[in-house]
Amino acid sequence: MIESLLELSRVTSRARVLEPVDLNQVLADVLSDLEVRMQQSGGHVKAGPLPTVMADRLQMHQLCQNLIGNALKFHKENVAPIIRIRTERSAKAWEIHVEDNGIGFEEQHLDRIFRPFQRLHPKNVCEGSGMGLAICNKIVSNHFGQITAHSQPGAGSDFIVVLPATAIAKEAKASCS
Repeated sequence: MIESLLELSRVTSRARVLEPVDLNQVLADVLSDLEVRMQQSGGHVKAGPLPTVMADRLQMHQLCQNLIGNALKFHKENVAPIIRIRTERSAKAWEIHVEDNGIGFEEQHLDRIFRPFQRLHPKNVCEGSGMGLAICNKIVSNHFGQITAHSQPGAGSDFIVVLPATAIAKEAKASCS
């Protein structure tokens, strides 16, 4: 729990250096970091091409690691986790979807899951501090974006990260300096 608080504090207080970040490379690094967990769970990630965004590289790594790590953690018993990552582009933003075939959750809890220390499952059912999605929320907020999810119990989840498109992100960088 203390480590999670420290991570949230670092994400909150760390000065952000926004630079072009290739999310394909971030994903490759995260998958390398999670290789053992992927093998243990039988998990598989299918990803389409991802954009390059103006971002803090370390925070994008943490964001991807938390979202994919959750998908690996909250999988159905005796069912290998499958995680699909896809993007959609609008005029002003990128929508990055991280979809899984996991246990899902009731959407009535959506407002809780992005707050610190909020858990939907008891510790004896699933490990964790309840800080991972709070950290994701803070990272996305740091990048002038939003995060939400769609889910149903037993039907998996779709976490949606909305980040400014490159031209907008460059404007945001100028306002941060």
